[in-house]
Amino acid sequence: MSTNDNTSTLKSVVDSATGAFQNTLGSLTGSTSDQAQGQAKQNKGDAEYDASQATAKIPGFTASSSGAVTKDDPDRTSGAYNQTVGSAKEFVGGVTGSDSLKASGRQQNREGQQQEAKGQVNDYLGGVADRATGTVGEAFAGITGNKSAQAEYQDQHAAGKTTQRGAEHDIVKQADAEAATARK
Repeated sequence: MSTNDNTSTLKSVVDSATGAFQNTLGSLTGSTSDQAQGQAKQNKGDAEYDASQATAKIPGFTASSSGAVTKDDPDRTSGAYNQTVGSAKEFVGGVTGSDSLKASGRQQNREGQQQEAKGQVNDYLGGVADRATGTVGEAFAGITGNKSAQAEYQDQHAAGKTTQRGAEHDIVKQADAEAATARK
């Protein structure tokens, strides 16, 4: 069960902006105390932002700073497998001079890329939906005083955030790899 102190990207931005304002106000008024407090609040906001983005990827799963662990969409795993097998076929076809094996591998690799992308989109959109449902449900449960429902919605929000961050992680990793390949 999660607690209500889950790191929030929005909270981190608010804390950072509040700190920047307090720091600037301290500079304008000559208050070193306000400057120091503002800088501390900015630093806290920056650390909260980093924590809100933290994910650990292992094949087929994502873990986040909230403690949630989610399983990737099956299309992501199957797509990655098909890409690997396709690349191997393409390599073997190139080494042995088998154009049909090489073409078959290239096709399987492309299909795997499409399949993995479909899984990433499913995970991303599912994560966004779970975060929204969790946030609204938690607020409603808090108003009605239903503590068990509130905890369940917090968990749903945390799982959605983990799923979304896992998909984002893989999408950015692929974009970086494609950009590196394009630069060569």
